[in-house]
This record gives sequence, structure tokens and C-alpha cells, in this order.
Amino acid sequence: MNHQSVAFKNTHFPSPPHHHHHHCNPIHSRLLLPSAFCSLHPSTTVTKSPRSSFTCRVLHTPLLNHPSRPLHTSNATKPPAAAASVKTVDVATLGNLCVDIVLNVPKLPPPSPDARKAFMEQLSSSPPDKRHWEAGGNCNMAIAAARLGLKCITIGHVGNEIYGKFLLDVLGDEGIDLVEMSEETDVLNAPSSPYETLLCWVLVDPSQKHGFCSRADFSKEPAFSWINTLSEEVKRAIKRSRILFCNGYDFDELSPNVMISAVEYAVEVGTSVFFDPGPRGKSLLSGTVEEQKAIRHLLRMSDVLLLTADEAESLTGLADPILAGQELLKEGNRAKWVVVKMGPKGSILITKSSITCAPAFKVKIMDTVGCGDSFVAAIAFGFIHNIPLVTTLAFANAVGAATAMGCGAGRNVATLKKVVELIETPDLNEDNKFWNVLLSDHLNSQEVTLLSKMVLNGSNGRVNHVTLQNVVSELLPKLKSNQLEGTLSS
Repeated sequence: MNHQSVAFKNTHFPSPPHHHHHHCNPIHSRLLLPSAFCSLHPSTTVTKSPRSSFTCRVLHTPLLNHPSRPLHTSNATKPPAAAASVKTVDVATLGNLCVDIVLNVPKLPPPSPDARKAFMEQLSSSPPDKRHWEAGGNCNMAIAAARLGLKCITIGHVGNEIYGKFLLDVLGDEGIDLVEMSEETDVLNAPSSPYETLLCWVLVDPSQKHGFCSRADFSKEPAFSWINTLSEEVKRAIKRSRILFCNGYDFDELSPNVMISAVEYAVEVGTSVFFDPGPRGKSLLSGTVEEQKAIRHLLRMSDVLLLTADEAESLTGLADPILAGQELLKEGNRAKWVVVKMGPKGSILITKSSITCAPAFKVKIMDTVGCGDSFVAAIAFGFIHNIPLVTTLAFANAVGAATAMGCGAGRNVATLKKVVELIETPDLNEDNKFWNVLLSDHLNSQEVTLLSKMVLNGSNGRVNHVTLQNVVSELLPKLKSNQLEGTLSS
């Protein structure tokens, strides 16, 4: 695999948080690390994820997670008769399990690959204090989903060392099981680096510039290229799950052939596939023959695609996010939904017959880390329970916004309590001019629904305005029931 790092971009952390509109999709990047470096000065005041922007660390109180009752849903993929199975798990995430280690350094390391690799090895030589550790990657989505009341598992590999045990403890505290992708005992106990838990070093200098490094940056092969097949245990996990969630960063760990195998098996056993290509989508489309084949396969075979507007444009060449979503639906064999995240404007959910739009919530943003993962968890919630599209989209915006009001991902993503509090006193970032311009070319072709603060007349009656009050009145009883009972209400 070709790991192409992006040139380092200096980013300054804001001074004290100020009030601005919620941006529900995190910034995904894997960056080079320039400048000279000195000795390490660990600090927990600021953190950074390679899949998003800045964060700070807060205290964590584990939330009890209760298995959900099996539910009938019209959105779930109907399996072939021979493959019909009982779905006892709501969401299984595939791969991308890592530990983010956040450190303050006096200077960022130099740009040359050899120097950066030596610096990373220096960091790895003695583990920093656990207060600098956080669960990263797909752990964010799994934890966010579990806190909404969904039954979640993670499928991936962690090593038999302190970092792997840390991830197992974090996931266990949230009621999330790990299904190990390796069947070999000698692999699980192997001390060599190819079998160790993937770490992402998140480095912050005194001017709040940041950079990242991981051993995946220094290899042309996936970090776990030794995983060649799906074990029977992994297949059982996929088979009993309603949703298999994959993202573009999975390709940093797993081979294209393993990714294809997982998606093909999910289709075979009636498990719906969610895919968020992220910024890796564009590089995979111009990558190796195997990568191109795999990314096209995932785009074609997924039930739900989740992208930012920029990512949708990079995959289709279409600047209009609605046209881009419709193109992805047309190219997909199984696609039901394409969800486009529009940053502070909100989000759009596109089906073959409808366009649904929901403005973002106005909140005081502390940190955007984990917002996109939280957003995906809420989309999964709505998909599983066949909640109306506009309600699902508003809920996803709210869950992402609730995470933005806190500090950090991993154990710091929003709790259900915080989501309920936000929905009880909501405020939309309405921009009618923006939505009118965006929707003007699509009013005659499909059913259009727009979330609004109040009832307004549509453009010649062609826009179905759904009030925020109606959405809130539909969501709150269900969420409060989950909060009190710890189980999903059917």
C-alpha cells in the first residue's frame, strides 16, 4: 500500500472557546512533521486526533450499555433465505482500532522520513503516562453508538501489550466486545511490531501547531498485512450484526482483499454496510490496482455512504452535493442512503426518491474531535429503527453537536444525557438563502424535505417543511426511554 502523507499544515488552536456554529464533520488528515525537535514535555492540556481537529482531556464516567432487543426494520438488508440469521448486534466496526497518545513537545520533529521514524521510535521506547492515552479510530464510533443504546462490537486487532489491554479496558467499560481478527495464538502473543497495537502519536508544540506520526506512515504495506482471511469468528460477528461500519482508514491496517472479503460476506448474510471513505477515498481511487478495485467495490456495495461535501466532490467531480449524492446512488448496486455532511450548514440525506436537509444546531464549540464519528452513530440509530429521514438527520446533527460541546473523542464523546439536554433546548443555525439556492435546481425532480424552526410556505408548495418542534417531540420520548431503561424502545 502506498501511504502518502500530506504536507504539514500549521494549525493554531483557538484561544478561549467562542460561540460559533457546530461543524459536525471532523477534519481527517495524516500529516508530516516538520521543524527541529528537542526533548519531550508531556502535557494533557491539548490533544489532537489525525482524524479531526484539536481537543482537551476531561474526566470520564463510564455509561452502562445494555444489549438492545432484536427489532424489525425495513431498512435492514434482507438476506437470502439460506443466509437468514438472528441479528443480536446493532453495529460492528471493522478495523481502525488505535491508541492516540497526545504529547506536548518543545519543537515538532524534522520533515525527513528517516528523522521522523527515529523520533517515533524514541517516543515508543518508554510508554508515556496513561493520562496521555485515548482510544482512537473506530473506537470513537463504537463508543458513541453504545452510548445511544446500540449494542456494539469492534472487529480488529490489538496486541498483547499495555496499549492493547488499555483499549480492551476502555471498550469493556462501555459494554463493547472486541472480536480479534487473528486466529493464531503465537501472533497474539508476538512481541514484534507488526503485531502490536497501532499507535498514533499526536504532537503539539508551544505555539499549538500539531503533527502526527504512526508506523503506518513508514510502510507501503498495511500495518496488519499478515491478516489475509476472515476467521470463522469474524464471520459469525458480521453475520449477527445489523450494520458493518467501514471507513477509508481501514486500508491503513487491512489489505484491500480483506476489505472486499468483509463486505462481500456482509452482503451474503444480510448485514447492511455503512462506508465513510474520508479523505483516503480520493487517494485510494488513484492508488494501486488492488486499492482502486477495493474502494470501488465498497462504494458500489454499501447500503449507506457518508461523506463530507468535499469528499463527495472528489469522488464524483460534481460540486453540487446533491448531484454528487445522486451520482453515487446511481453507481451503487445497493445504496439506499447517501449522507453528505455540510459542516456548519448542516447535512443532507439523499435517497433515490427524496432529498432531506437539516440545518446544524447552534452550540458553543469546545472541540470538533469525534463529531463525525458521533454523527455516524446517530445515522445508524435512525437506520436501524426506521426513524423518519428528517428526524434521523436532525438527531445526527444533535449528537455531533453534543460531542462538539465537550472535549475530545474516545471516552469523551457525548453521552445520551448530553444529547437529551441539547434536544430539549435546541437552536438551529438556519440559513434559508443557502438552502433555497442549493435546492432550487432539484424541486421539480424529487420530494424535498427541510427541517425548519417554524412552518413556512415552500417554494410553490414544493418543499415539505418539518418543524423542529415536531422532530423534538418525536425524538425525546424514545431517547428518555433509552436513558431511563438502558434498552432500545421498539
